[in-house]
Amino acid sequence: MRDDRVLGHRSPRCPGGHRTRFHRHLLDAAGLAERLTARAMFGEYGVHFEGGFIALACRGSCFIKAAPALERHGPDLPMRPPYPGAKPYPVADELLDETETLRQLLIDTAAELPPPKSKKPRSKAAMTRSR
Repeated sequence: MRDDRVLGHRSPRCPGGHRTRFHRHLLDAAGLAERLTARAMFGEYGVHFEGGFIALACRGSCFIKAAPALERHGPDLPMRPPYPGAKPYPVADELLDETETLRQLLIDTAAELPPPKSKKPRSKAAMTRSR
């Protein structure tokens, strides 16, 4: 494994590939193994902790969902929208080097957000229409 993958968006050696590598760098930095996953969403990545959506990995930055945990672990994080037209989210990029703080922020954010809604099973009629 090359070192520029670990450095993610900060590496001058991977300026074009930072989007596809950043989400992996975020997952590695958090050190939460299988509990933290990234799923492709709208050309970027949604970050999920034990199934619950807690952050976005967009444009080489980590955008955390607002929760009381931010007051404890990142009260001074800058705010900006993850994509044009979106509301501003706290940007946790500076915590990528402070792995314990990042880890606690992600765990506490997940604990303080409502649990994910269960998906309703699709009816047979809806499944045949989509084919």
